Amino acid sequence: MTLERARALLRDAPVVDGHNDLPWAMRVLARYDLNAVDLAADQSSLLHTDLDRLRAGGVGAQFWSVYVRSDLAGDHAVSATLEQIDFVRALIERFPDRLRAAYSAQDMEDARAGGRIASLLGAEGGHSIDCSLATLRALYRLGVRYMTLTHNDNVPWADSATDEPKAGGLTAFGKEVVREMNRLGMLVDLSHVSPETMRDALAISEAPVIFSHSSARALCDHPRNVPDDVLAALPGNGGVAMVTFVPKFVLPEAVRWTAEADENMVAHGFHPLDTSPAGMECQRAFEAEHPRPVPTVATVADHLDHMREVAGIEHIGIGGDFDGTAFVTAGLDDVSGYPNLVAELLVRGWSDSDIAKLTWHNAVRVLRDAEAVASELQRIRPPSLATIEELDGTR
Repeated sequence: MTLERARALLRDAPVVDGHNDLPWAMRVLARYDLNAVDLAADQSSLLHTDLDRLRAGGVGAQFWSVYVRSDLAGDHAVSATLEQIDFVRALIERFPDRLRAAYSAQDMEDARAGGRIASLLGAEGGHSIDCSLATLRALYRLGVRYMTLTHNDNVPWADSATDEPKAGGLTAFGKEVVREMNRLGMLVDLSHVSPETMRDALAISEAPVIFSHSSARALCDHPRNVPDDVLAALPGNGGVAMVTFVPKFVLPEAVRWTAEADENMVAHGFHPLDTSPAGMECQRAFEAEHPRPVPTVATVADHLDHMREVAGIEHIGIGGDFDGTAFVTAGLDDVSGYPNLVAELLVRGWSDSDIAKLTWHNAVRVLRDAEAVASELQRIRPPSLATIEELDGTR
């Protein structure tokens, strides 16, 4: 009964998911070939995502991550990002009855009204712009509506959460990147960045920021999660923190286990983030010998309860990170699982209106607010021509 109520709520206020790595997964599996992997068919043996499961999960808008690994650099990172964008465009063109390209908050609303999934782009990692504000502007014109300032490694102008601090947060050029993103209307995504980078960005950003896929550090002390002081600053900024389901970000016991699994991957010649069939076979063999601590829907709901308490109901959302993780949370095994999370929140006493803010309204509002800021800034500020050499003195 509760699950049926959850599904009904999602028909009115579907999920805006902040982060899905299907484009990179398709690069690894099939070099983006939509004939080789038909996403209109059941792909549960290969992927967390296909079109039927998106519909079953009540997803109404998806930020597709146009991610490239941070060991790609310079022109290689830029060109790989362009390939990811090209794939998402091809996906939308292949399924126009299911998906609609979205570049604005109004596009999201229009897609929902037309019964299609609004498809937006998020670039994961500042290495995708190769220290070039002109490249940043080009990505915006191609439809990118957020950029995660770093991935797992530092960029020359910003510190990552999972690298040794070098810049101490944002450099002068890094702050200029944030200002230019504000001027464009591109959301500043603070998932993956260090707490110092988070605080610097919040101090300088004139528009709301997001965390596209991060959970609460107070509940799971992983550097990828958001500290309470940063969550508490979101109301003043207007931003949104989107809870993720990756086990090592929600369950403390999974942090150590995943570190050991990563070491095993490297020992067998795989990148820790390799989710190819061969990489997953290596992961499953390790898991068979070392049982994995498995979080549940309740674990994720605990994070949402905490984030709501600290940041407020207007400042939280959902970013599953599906197809970007080897391991998942029980009950949130793929993109069809969102009703299970909503049902858990209903049992905990969340109101219909609060759930609607979590799933749809907060994310749409944050993009609309960023667009309004950009409209004002573009009247008073020209495109920045600054370079990293000029502002930081080195590259």
